[in-house]
Amino acid sequence: MVPVSGPTTTGEAVGAPCWLSLSARDLDAAERFYGAVLGWTFRRGGLGEDYAVGELGGVPVAGIASVAAELAVPVAWTAFFSVVDADATAARIRERGGTIGVGPVAYPPRGRAALATDREGAAFGIWEGRTESRWHIGEHTAPAWLELHTRDAFEAAVFYGGVFRWTDGTDEAAGGLEVSYEQDKVVLRQDGDAVARLNSGPVESGSPRPQLRPRWIVCFRVPDPEAAAAAAVAHGGSVVPGGAWGGVRGHDDADGRRVVVRDPDGALFTLEATEERKD
Repeated sequence: MVPVSGPTTTGEAVGAPCWLSLSARDLDAAERFYGAVLGWTFRRGGLGEDYAVGELGGVPVAGIASVAAELAVPVAWTAFFSVVDADATAARIRERGGTIGVGPVAYPPRGRAALATDREGAAFGIWEGRTESRWHIGEHTAPAWLELHTRDAFEAAVFYGGVFRWTDGTDEAAGGLEVSYEQDKVVLRQDGDAVARLNSGPVESGSPRPQLRPRWIVCFRVPDPEAAAAAAVAHGGSVVPGGAWGGVRGHDDADGRRVVVRDPDGALFTLEATEERKD
């Protein structure tokens, strides 16, 4: 599920987010929607005609695969993390109380992937193989950002830290990954730059509102979130009220910098205002 460009995955990226992918039903329809909302252009062919890479200004941001019906998985955005050995990582997920839903599956000659859920039920993916060399994620000016909403961020950090060997001193964990504990949050950094944040909050695994379930939030940056949200509605999507936490923790997105959106097939994602680069 991860497109390829550049060298084999190295230790500097192992354990960090390495790609974002949407499992869609209709690739053409998804391209039209996300092109209109996020301004992406698309290219196909790296992993077949059923997979498209969304680019912004020629830089890859995320992938869309028309595999939801084929693999019997929900239409959803999934964050993938780079690993050295998909089988060994899958074993660590199971050992720590997580679940493997699909895989590891081979994508020859490029790599192997698996879909999993953590102990609270948040879905994520693992990828063993080469990754897009120009892809990046992070706070402030990167095109995308990743957050985990979970019951206890510190407990989640123990799970993911053990699965991905963030701080255990092994060669697999090498490459500048750092974990810091800040109030009720845990921040994962690569070479000093934040690449993901784990947030504690009021989650309910069985909630009828997807916002309140444990989940990895995929956030895309746009110049004007409200205009992008209006484009989403115009192209068959909807705005989800209540902000990232469904209004339970208050509407912390009231300044318009963040808007939660559902695409026409039900996949949730968040729009966030692009920050100006400070030189």
